[in-house]
Amino acid sequence: MSLQGKRILLGVTGGIAAYKACELLRLLVKAGADVEVMMTKAAAQFVGPLTFETLS
Repeated sequence: MSLQGKRILLGVTGGIAAYKACELLRLLVKAGADVEVMMTKAAAQFVGPLTFETLS
Protein backbone atom coordinates (compact mmCIF):
# COMPACT_ATOMS: atom_id res chain seq x y z
CA MET A 1 0.00 0.00 0.00
CA SER A 2 1.46 3.33 -1.04
CA LEU A 3 0.89 6.42 1.04
CA GLN A 4 2.99 8.59 -1.25
CA GLY A 5 1.97 12.24 -0.91
CA LYS A 6 -0.28 11.68 2.11
CA ARG A 7 0.15 13.81 5.22
CA ILE A 8 -0.53 12.10 8.55
CA LEU A 9 -0.65 13.47 12.07
CA LEU A 10 0.32 10.85 14.66
CA GLY A 11 -0.76 11.70 18.21
CA VAL A 12 1.13 9.88 20.96
CA THR A 13 0.00 9.82 24.58
CA GLY A 14 1.55 8.32 27.68
CA GLY A 15 1.41 4.59 28.08
CA ILE A 16 3.02 1.44 26.79
CA ALA A 17 1.49 2.08 23.36
CA ALA A 18 4.02 4.92 22.90
CA TYR A 19 6.59 2.23 22.07
CA LYS A 20 4.30 0.80 19.39
CA ALA A 21 3.87 4.28 17.93
CA CYS A 22 7.57 4.20 16.96
CA GLU A 23 7.01 1.10 14.87
CA LEU A 24 3.85 2.58 13.35
CA LEU A 25 5.74 5.76 12.44
CA ARG A 26 8.51 3.74 10.81
CA LEU A 27 6.01 1.80 8.70
CA LEU A 28 4.12 4.93 7.64
CA VAL A 29 7.31 6.65 6.50
CA LYS A 30 8.41 3.50 4.69
CA ALA A 31 5.08 3.54 2.82
CA GLY A 32 5.82 7.09 1.66
CA ALA A 33 3.72 9.18 4.03
CA ASP A 34 4.79 12.57 5.38
CA VAL A 35 4.22 12.09 9.13
CA GLU A 36 4.11 14.77 11.81
CA VAL A 37 4.20 13.60 15.43
CA MET A 38 2.53 15.34 18.38
CA MET A 39 3.16 13.94 21.82
CA THR A 40 2.02 14.67 25.33
CA LYS A 41 4.41 15.24 28.23
CA ALA A 42 3.49 11.79 29.52
CA ALA A 43 4.47 10.21 26.20
CA ALA A 44 7.91 11.83 26.48
CA GLN A 45 8.46 9.86 29.69
CA PHE A 46 8.18 6.61 27.71
CA VAL A 47 9.85 7.57 24.42
CA GLY A 48 12.00 10.63 23.92
CA PRO A 49 11.10 13.23 21.29
CA LEU A 50 14.45 12.64 19.58
CA THR A 51 13.34 9.10 18.71
CA PHE A 52 10.32 10.38 16.80
CA GLU A 53 12.34 13.17 15.18
CA THR A 54 14.85 10.63 13.90
CA LEU A 55 12.22 8.26 12.57
CA SER A 56 10.18 10.95 10.85
